[in-house]
Amino acid sequence: MNREKRSLEFYILAIFFIVFVLFLYGPLSAVIILSFQGPDGGLTFPLNGVSLHWFANLFEKQAVGDFGASFRRSFVLGLMVMVVTVVVSLLAGLAFRRRFRGASLLFYATVASLVVPSIIISLGIGVVFQQGGLAPAWYSSAFGAHLTWTLPFGVLIMFAVFNRFSPAYEEAARDLGATSWQTFRHVVLPMIAPSLIGVGLFGFTLSYDEFARTLMTSGTYNTLPLEIYGMTTNVTTPVLYALGTVTTLFSFTIILVALGIMVMLGRRQAKKN
Repeated sequence: MNREKRSLEFYILAIFFIVFVLFLYGPLSAVIILSFQGPDGGLTFPLNGVSLHWFANLFEKQAVGDFGASFRRSFVLGLMVMVVTVVVSLLAGLAFRRRFRGASLLFYATVASLVVPSIIISLGIGVVFQQGGLAPAWYSSAFGAHLTWTLPFGVLIMFAVFNRFSPAYEEAARDLGATSWQTFRHVVLPMIAPSLIGVGLFGFTLSYDEFARTLMTSGTYNTLPLEIYGMTTNVTTPVLYALGTVTTLFSFTIILVALGIMVMLGRRQAKKN
């Protein structure tokens, strides 16, 4: 059997991909493995026993900080950002389907925050709150700072979705006597639902692990990324790795749940058709 000869470009891309995978999953795998160190284990290999000791230690506030409360704050903040990002991105996508005066200016103003350093935005929002006599907090100033990061991504995704969305489906629904709301509810929304789930997942994950835009805006109480950063300065045990493992599993769980919802919606849509 004659085998097709691989080009030089193929091997270059293959090597690049292997190196990329190693850089992406190598440190993550090491963190997960080291999180199962025994009670006398350290921060490096080899493992000194295998146990769940550091996972139990993780929830001891006096040992490693207030992990539980910081996790709850990040989770609630992520949900808040997710909801607003989905709603505003959807409305922006619908609005920009038609041209209106000032559309270009509004678009560039929306995505401009992507090219501004995150720490500058965080510093600016923190200063504005302080000058206004308002105390920065994770549910107010940090919430606004996170939206400057998530909304541009959500808006760009919805622009791409509606750019290839055929208006023929809506015209057919209206020809059959459907109102504007019925057309949106029963035609448009089911078709763009997977994209909305993607926008929501984007918004949640970007907020959940955001550090720079939270640094100057969270106020007195830390979110999870800030708590982890604080732990790196005073914690020298594998409890840091246990925290990394827990947060990684949580992130993968969120992704799997989102994928499950998308598959379920796809099957429901297929049955209707």
